[in-house]
Amino acid sequence: MKIGSRNIGLDSPPMIIAEMSGNHNMSLDRAFGIVRASAEAGAHALKLQTYTAATMTLNEKSPDFIVKDKNSPWHGQTLYNLYEQAHTPWDWHEPIKRLAEQLGLIFISTPFDSTALDFLEGLNTQAYKIASFEVTDLELVSKIAATGKPVIMSTGMATLEELELSVDIAKRSGCKDLILLKCTSNYPADPTDSNILTLADMRERFECEVGLSDHTLGIGVAVTAVAHGAVTIEKHLTINRTEGGVDSAFSMEPKEFQELISETYNAWQALGTVKYGPSQQEKKSLQFRRSLYFTKKMMAGDLVTRECVRSIRPGFGLAPKHLQEVLGRTIKEDVFSGMPLSWDLLDLNEDEK
Repeated sequence: MKIGSRNIGLDSPPMIIAEMSGNHNMSLDRAFGIVRASAEAGAHALKLQTYTAATMTLNEKSPDFIVKDKNSPWHGQTLYNLYEQAHTPWDWHEPIKRLAEQLGLIFISTPFDSTALDFLEGLNTQAYKIASFEVTDLELVSKIAATGKPVIMSTGMATLEELELSVDIAKRSGCKDLILLKCTSNYPADPTDSNILTLADMRERFECEVGLSDHTLGIGVAVTAVAHGAVTIEKHLTINRTEGGVDSAFSMEPKEFQELISETYNAWQALGTVKYGPSQQEKKSLQFRRSLYFTKKMMAGDLVTRECVRSIRPGFGLAPKHLQEVLGRTIKEDVFSGMPLSWDLLDLNEDEK
C-alpha cells in the first residue's frame, strides 16, 4: 500500500509519524517549529488532531466531566478546558499542511467527528487516523473509510470483538488500505503494557498492515515493534518538554526523535531474510577460523600423529572435521612447523584422489 508517495509494508523502512497534538501550546509559530523539527529529524509524516472542545464534549463541571486519575498529566481539569488547550485551531490546518508538504512530509490528521472529516476532505488530506477512543464510533469509522483514503486505526482499549466490528465496518465501507496500530491508552504508557507480540496476530487475523502508536518514554518499545513487523511508528513530538504543554510529559524532543528514526531504520534493516552461512562482509573473516596445521618439522614418509598436528587459528589448512581422516596417513614431502595441512601433502588412495 501507499500513503502519498511512500510505500508502506515489510519491504520498506517503517514510516515514522510525528504527532503534534496539543504541543503547539496554542502558538502557530510553535506549531510551525514542530513541523520544521519533524522534517529535520527525518520524520516521514506529520499528524494533527482535528476537533474543537465543543465537538468533543460539553462545557460542564460536574464530576463526570473532570479528569480524576491522579496519575494523569491532566488530573483535575475539565474535559472542555483540556480540549480547549489541546485542539489545533482549524484555520491553522491549511498553513501547517502547506509547510509540512513543502518540507516533504505527508500530512495526516485525526478527525473526531463528521464535521472535522468534511473539513479535512476540503484540504485534500492524504490519509486519516482513527483515534483509539473513537474505534467504537462506528458511524465515524464508516464515514472515514468511505473516503477511500488510507486509514490508520489505533486499537487502544478495544476488545477483540470491538476491533473485529470496527475493521469489518471500515472494509465494508470502502477502506482498502488499513493499518492497525497497537496502542496503550495511558499517558505515559508503561512498556509492560505494550504487548508487542500482538502485532503478528493482528496482521494475520485482520489481513492488514500493523504498526505502533507509542506513548511510552524512550525508543525501546518502538524498536521492538519494528522487529516484530510494525510498518509505521507514531510518536508525539515537542520542541522542549520543559516548556510544558498538555502532552509534553510523554513527547519526544527533536534529538530523541532523530534517534528513534535512526534506530527503527536499523531494526528494519536487521530483519533481513532467513539466511545461514557467512555474509559477503563476513567471508574475509573465515581466515580466522581454526584449521589443521603441522606443529613440528617432519620428513617425507613420516606418519601424521596427534603430536605433530593441531587445530589452531588461522584457517588456511584443512577444516578440523578432517582430523581423524588425516591421522595415520603418510606425508609425501618434508613439512615444517606452522605449515597448513592440505590433501596434496598426504598419500591418498586412488579412490580418494
